[in-house]
Amino acid sequence: MIVGIIGSGGREHAICEKIYNSRRTKKIYCFPGNGGTAGIAENINIAPNNIIELKKFILKKKIDLVIVGPEQPLVDGIVDNLSKSNIKVFGPSKIASQLEGSKIFTKDICKKYNIPTANFGIFKDKRSAIKFIKKTKLPIVVKADGLAAGKGVYICESIRSAENSINEIFNGKFGKAKNVLIEEFLKGEEMSYFIISDGKTFKKFQTAQDHKRVFEGDKGPNTGGMGCYSPSRLINKKIDKKILKRIINPTLKALKKLGTGYQGFLYAGLMIVKNNPYLIEYNVRMGDPECQTILPLLKNDFLDLIDSCCAGKLSKTPIKWKGKKSICVVLCSKGYPNKYKNVVKINNLHKILHTKNNFLFHGGTKLIKNNFFSNGGRVLNFVSLSKKFGVCRKNIFKSIKKLNWANGFFRKDIGHKVIK
Repeated sequence: MIVGIIGSGGREHAICEKIYNSRRTKKIYCFPGNGGTAGIAENINIAPNNIIELKKFILKKKIDLVIVGPEQPLVDGIVDNLSKSNIKVFGPSKIASQLEGSKIFTKDICKKYNIPTANFGIFKDKRSAIKFIKKTKLPIVVKADGLAAGKGVYICESIRSAENSINEIFNGKFGKAKNVLIEEFLKGEEMSYFIISDGKTFKKFQTAQDHKRVFEGDKGPNTGGMGCYSPSRLINKKIDKKILKRIINPTLKALKKLGTGYQGFLYAGLMIVKNNPYLIEYNVRMGDPECQTILPLLKNDFLDLIDSCCAGKLSKTPIKWKGKKSICVVLCSKGYPNKYKNVVKINNLHKILHTKNNFLFHGGTKLIKNNFFSNGGRVLNFVSLSKKFGVCRKNIFKSIKKLNWANGFFRKDIGHKVIK
């Protein structure tokens, strides 16, 4: 098969690697890809949101299957658009993608179908939002409605910080914001819960715990993700049952009532409070760095699995896992998530070798005249598998030490809740 992968981050490199290892893969195109995908696929300089040019290229090259990595093209309706031209594409419809595209859309579903979530208020202007927070118990959570690359969430412990957050959102820090969402603060522990669906049936697809804060000890501003481990330490049969009954099943039922099934990965960001799951938010694709953490654990031929979803035959495809644990540590450009130097040369990448249990996925990199340069805030993803989380992390630290990139930094405590 000829496969097209849309996106340019670590998630897309991990997907590309899995597709490359399939016996059925003849050729891979990445749009636009990165320095890592350049070694196993042909990178094409078309932006993920340029649907017209993507469609032209896909039809011209007779690409058999398209996998959409990032959220923006999904929310823009790329699946609907490509499907109209009989292009096989893996991902949810434009309507279903509103689960991520609009936090308010999701909250309305939660309200209608009694899905457990934080109490909330929706505000269209600064004045009414600030008036509300002055009457609300602290801490509170302030969120930008719409896409914000995982960064449009503030946990505010004072009125002043809440006011600043509201001002930043309405002043366009995360793009044009029509609404701000203010939620009660749920005290618990977060978990990422994934399913894969073909539009008729779905199957569970691992759990993980992301580390969003930039500094060790889970401090500092939110990022796109500094690292991750899988499976989550919180998952057990009782909680799993509650998640499916109270959150996943009602959500898929709601979408069917709206006239759309759900095909693709669905990522539920959950808060576990006293052994009960609450929905924080949905993402309509694999997370980043969760994807890099989870996919190396998968035994299945990934192309077979995706193809079975597109054919509506997921029910006949058992999903098998390696029975190991996985950790991902993200190496970032110094200064991230704020200002950082870009296009900085990365030496010694040839010293980091893929093995059976150790992987390197490129995030923000590009290849210039056979040299690798940084091209973003989250640059490289180091992943290791083992029976023990502690061994995973030690292996990653050895790899990062070999790289010795002066412009990078990383959190040394990823997985601190599962490593004593």
